[in-house]
Amino acid sequence: MGYPTVELREEVMREGMQIESVDITPQQKADLLTELAKTGIASINVGSFVSPKYTPQMANIEETLRLFTPIPGPTYTCLAFNQRGLDRAAEFEWLKTPGAAHGLVIHLCDTFARRNMNRSQLEEKASWASAIARAQSMGATEATITVGAAWGSNFQGAFSTDQRMALLRMEYEAWAEAGIAVTAIGFADPMGWCSPAAVAETLAAVRAEWPGVKRIHQHLHNTRGLALASVYASIAALDETYTISFDVTAGGIGGCPYCGNGRLTGMAATEDVVNMLRMMGIDTGIDLEALIEFVQHLDEVIGYRSPGHVSHAGPAPLHDVDFYDPNLPLVETVDEAQHFRLGPSVAEHQLRPWAEPIPPVSPLDVEAVAAAPSSTS
Repeated sequence: MGYPTVELREEVMREGMQIESVDITPQQKADLLTELAKTGIASINVGSFVSPKYTPQMANIEETLRLFTPIPGPTYTCLAFNQRGLDRAAEFEWLKTPGAAHGLVIHLCDTFARRNMNRSQLEEKASWASAIARAQSMGATEATITVGAAWGSNFQGAFSTDQRMALLRMEYEAWAEAGIAVTAIGFADPMGWCSPAAVAETLAAVRAEWPGVKRIHQHLHNTRGLALASVYASIAALDETYTISFDVTAGGIGGCPYCGNGRLTGMAATEDVVNMLRMMGIDTGIDLEALIEFVQHLDEVIGYRSPGHVSHAGPAPLHDVDFYDPNLPLVETVDEAQHFRLGPSVAEHQLRPWAEPIPPVSPLDVEAVAAAPSSTS
């Protein structure tokens, strides 16, 4: 069995910036967006058109986007919860708005729906009729169903696969009655309750019930450190007939202010996911080195070291030209670990305590090692 096609959707300018300082300027955001667009990422969410009362960090999104000149290549998306948000986004013709997609959403956690969008579960379901009518009026033939707070809630605890499937069935049947086929299923995890076991079990249930639905989307948060493992479990649960997309953030920053964990919520860091996929033999088309440089700039803007790993420790050196120098001095600090991008001089002040220079690495000769004498003394 082969791997599914994997797509990454970059959320650092929305998910990431919505939890950072309101003092980050539109020019700083526009500069970050320009740099990000050059990394080869295929999809970038530029921000949210929402009320500044609830998300003040997005109050200047129009000014930010006016300072940004779109670079060909990525698809630029945004978030908008209502017509007012869609009207504001319409100023930017190059921006793909949520209204272009046809989907239904309902949260398993009523508390979160109320805190985050000032809407109850029942109000979410009540909105389905207008969404379906709009899709029919536009001649839609395909639609998406999504469960929010899918894996669990800080306010209500863990949810089961049966509960997830029950809500998905309601959405699926609503589209079926309208004569529109469901072709994609999504799971949103704002509070970071994802786990490899739950993800694998649920995707197995989805495959069994709707074998013709071949697109899956995951929005996984990293509150408990399981986002990257859940990304892997999601990929492993599918085969080459599927396409799976993941929301990720460069540096791993992000978080909803209404979840109770603030910036600790985070997401799987884009660079960590790209590194993992590279080690699995899955090509993303993303320039990992350029992405790492972007994260260095991001850290300067947000004023602290982002939680991602690969941007600070470096990608796995898979080829001999990337191997570390055997005589690299000992490395202790985060700054010294930057030798992978800044060169060995950053650690030159450190010790080399080995008795003589270590020779270049040669291929492992298992037979020679086996034949060598050993000692138990």
